[in-house]
Amino acid sequence: MNILKDIKPITYLKSRAADLLEQINQTHRPVIITQNGEPKAILQDPESYQRMRNAIGILKLISQGEKDIKNGKSKSQEEVFADIENILKEKMR
Repeated sequence: MNILKDIKPITYLKSRAADLLEQINQTHRPVIITQNGEPKAILQDPESYQRMRNAIGILKLISQGEKDIKNGKSKSQEEVFADIENILKEKMR
């Protein structure tokens, strides 16, 4: 990935939006849009954006799980299966 090819000024976006969208959708690389030399926005294709959102969601779940384990809010596999078995036995009565 050559990040220098993926940084464009806002004037480029204004004058060549269709070309820029084609590039983003073909390469699946985000493009950084600058204004007055400062990064102001990132353009990304929808597929890559969705994959990124999914990855962030999974990382949040992992982080929450680690936090729960540290705080003693977890059960062993045996405990979980025993609880399920007890629930099923109760429902069958």
